[in-house]
Amino acid sequence: MHNLPDAIVLCGGAGLRLREITGNGPKAMATIAGRPFLELLLRQLRRSGCERTILAVGYRQEVIRSHFTDRFLGMQLVYSVEASPLGTGGALRNAADLVESDSVLVLNGDSYTDVDFTAFVTYHHESKADASLVVVPTDGRGDCGNVVVDEQGTITGFREKQTFSGSRYFNAGIYVLSRSLLCQIPAGGPVSIEQELFPQWLAEGKSIRAYTCLGACMDIGTPDRYRNAQAILANVEEEAEHTPREGQL
Repeated sequence: MHNLPDAIVLCGGAGLRLREITGNGPKAMATIAGRPFLELLLRQLRRSGCERTILAVGYRQEVIRSHFTDRFLGMQLVYSVEASPLGTGGALRNAADLVESDSVLVLNGDSYTDVDFTAFVTYHHESKADASLVVVPTDGRGDCGNVVVDEQGTITGFREKQTFSGSRYFNAGIYVLSRSLLCQIPAGGPVSIEQELFPQWLAEGKSIRAYTCLGACMDIGTPDRYRNAQAILANVEEEAEHTPREGQL
């Protein structure tokens, strides 16, 4: 059993497609059952025993900071501020110097997956991977990152936001990375972890493992998905105690 490392939540996006819902606010602050979406993620982390979370903020970051300040349910909150958009990889590199643990749990601030973080982190360490991803069986969507996984649970390829023959899983946007790998990301400019870094690390021979999750996985990236998430996640606190449904491939 491994305690949760520091977490980084990527919540710097403006959410242009959600402007009818968020107005000028950051996407992670779109409300679900009267609460900011980001609060659902922080509650999920805290339930799993996370003690320290870094919020990678950018657009209208003052809205997030004023709402959550520096603690949430006893969990320490630290802020990594992007002066300009850096992409997912750039935002992680920008936050790297704030990480105090040997590894880091990464979440996208606009998606929710019903996954056991503690079991995922344990799987990552026991597999001795450089990076691990939560993956979900594909539902036919072509606008999310698909991954190719072998029978041992090792990721052998990425197809970001495109359909392809043989796809079985898509990337849920939840990762565990070693801190040393995080610090290898080029600093100071925009870079995508999904489109650039994961394929590069794979080509370099780094071990990237898949952790499959059969629970709910949804994002709020479009108005239709936001409305769907609104209906499903309204009672997420009450349903949080059910038995997790995930494991290694």
